[in-house]
Amino acid sequence: MTGPGTNSYLVGTDALAVVDPGPDDAGHVDALVAAGGGQIRWVVVTHTHPDHAPAAARLAARTGAEVVGFSARDGFVPDRQAGDGDEVRGPGFTLRAVHTPGHASNHVCWLLVEEGVLFSGDHVMQGSTVVIAPPDGDMAAYLESLRRLPALHPVVRAIAPGHGAVLPDPAAEVERLLAHRLGREAKVMGALAAAGHASVDELVPVVYDDVHEALHRVARLSLWAHLRKLAAEGAADGDDPEDITATWHARSGSSGRAPRTR
Repeated sequence: MTGPGTNSYLVGTDALAVVDPGPDDAGHVDALVAAGGGQIRWVVVTHTHPDHAPAAARLAARTGAEVVGFSARDGFVPDRQAGDGDEVRGPGFTLRAVHTPGHASNHVCWLLVEEGVLFSGDHVMQGSTVVIAPPDGDMAAYLESLRRLPALHPVVRAIAPGHGAVLPDPAAEVERLLAHRLGREAKVMGALAAAGHASVDELVPVVYDDVHEALHRVARLSLWAHLRKLAAEGAADGDDPEDITATWHARSGSSGRAPRTR
């Protein structure tokens, strides 16, 4: 589920920060230590999912680096917690935390202030869209976090994702992702209105008819996240929004179109 793998980035010249050390893989940590040449001083994570953060402890033990992240969770324990706007400063560089909940409530992108490069973790990926898995994943929060990116200062000139290649046109990528998500949400509303009432598993083949069936098991999580967002906006109801197996129906008076979002 990590596509081409998890990217780890080394930032700086004389003293280095590693952004997202990845899974606890000894060979990967060896490669980071070798690339760092004895200059790694910080290990910075975007979020605590198992393909991004677990190597932090091993890398810190090898290098003496300070571990920085949003919060302690999933076995990850930072030496320093970093909320929105907090910074890691090294010789010639500043990494500024941008809290971007949605994929995970503790997700932080890191903006390299001097270059306008955003290390986006799983908030924005190249070549695919990220899974939003409730209850920690939140579709409304994800969309709001996406909308933050074009307004950041300094302006984001490139996105360095946790998976895939660097994205040179951040504004276009954000617009593409917003259009894709809202288009999918419209399909959710249309399918639910047509069915009258349905479960997530009944809706998946209709809403994700353009996605290979092998991916439906994962797609159902994002569909559930869309339904929870629609319920919060008054456009849908579920017998139990906390249960992925619940039955859902469109709210009375709904036209089958997704409501306009901010």
